[in-house]
Amino acid sequence: QVQLVESGGGMVQGGGSLTLSCAVSGSIFNIAAMGWYRQAPGEQRELVASITSGGSTNYADSVKGRFTISRDNAKNTVSLQMNSLKPEDTAVYYCSADRWTVAGGSFRSWGQGTQVTVSS
Repeated sequence: QVQLVESGGGMVQGGGSLTLSCAVSGSIFNIAAMGWYRQAPGEQRELVASITSGGSTNYADSVKGRFTISRDNAKNTVSLQMNSLKPEDTAVYYCSADRWTVAGGSFRSWGQGTQVTVSS
């Protein structure tokens, strides 16, 4: 079992910066990847950024060059640094963890989410 707790959300003006953090606890030894997703009201949840256990990163086109995902394995945390924020970045941001299963598949755990609001 994996527990994920997000923090760092809030309200900022357009062009500002914000950093989100995700604390991971529980069964963390077989985590294959961590990610950040976001969901605006009335819209589908979408991938923002991900990072694998090997350190490879992936970003949505809409945030490339503005957001940076990073990890600190010693502290069991994953962060999302968000710069040059835009009103369209407003959403609830969720942390995710993908774990390998004994059957060879994967299982995704989710955090509760943290609200990010960017004003114009």
